[in-house]
Amino acid sequence: MTEAYDPTRVFRKLARANALANLRLHKAVALLQPGEFEASRTGFFPSIRATLNHILVVDWFYVDALEGGTLGPKAWENAEPFADAAELRTAQADVDRRLLELCDNLTSGDLARTVEVHRGSRIQTDRLDDILSHLFQHQTHHRGQVHAMLSGTSVKPPQLDEFIVGDDRAARAMEMADLGWSEAELMG
Repeated sequence: MTEAYDPTRVFRKLARANALANLRLHKAVALLQPGEFEASRTGFFPSIRATLNHILVVDWFYVDALEGGTLGPKAWENAEPFADAAELRTAQADVDRRLLELCDNLTSGDLARTVEVHRGSRIQTDRLDDILSHLFQHQTHHRGQVHAMLSGTSVKPPQLDEFIVGDDRAARAMEMADLGWSEAELMG
């Protein structure tokens, strides 16, 4: 029997994949030697610290808008709000939970809803599904940059794409346990 198509399912899965990838990446970053987190590197942002902070503040910006908030550019008034990797990891996990809750509560009717994104001098209006798609793309893009930067450190870059399909079950087991998630939640 084929299950009915649920257009919100992909966003629930992407929110979980996002949280799992962030957890794995931040666990790797926690293993860096002193000085490696903030060291100058080649990339769009000049360090692992700067790149991870950028992911966080943009998440704050878009998740707030998706929740109906008006935070806008205040999200990045401090481009690097966290100098400490552990504090940054905690803040990222918090916004990941907010995004997951938002995606878990979506209905198919929500996907075409207009979201107001406060951009300072103007308000951008876009569909909720387009904002979510952009946000997940943004996160993946910059996590890839951190992954590349880790290649020049004492820490081996972790695999970051084992979180969507059922065949990846064993590869994601540790992060699933860390978050207290079940396979039924991920695959549902």
